[in-house]
Amino acid sequence: MNTSAQMERKEVLRVELEMFTREHRDLDAAIAALHEGGRADPLTLRRLKKAKLALKDKIARIEDELTPDIIA
Repeated sequence: MNTSAQMERKEVLRVELEMFTREHRDLDAAIAALHEGGRADPLTLRRLKKAKLALKDKIARIEDELTPDIIA
């Protein structure tokens, strides 16, 4: 992959990282609001938590790709 394509890929990954991080934060707030409101449907909570974990995995993969491997 040439340098220009690598830079484009990194920019796309940074934008995706920001988007997924925002979504993760929003899901966290939604889960907290359901808990605080006392109207927490167990199925809805489970789905939200599962989606939050999936986003966490995506965030970790993108961060790994953006962070260069440093051999100690």
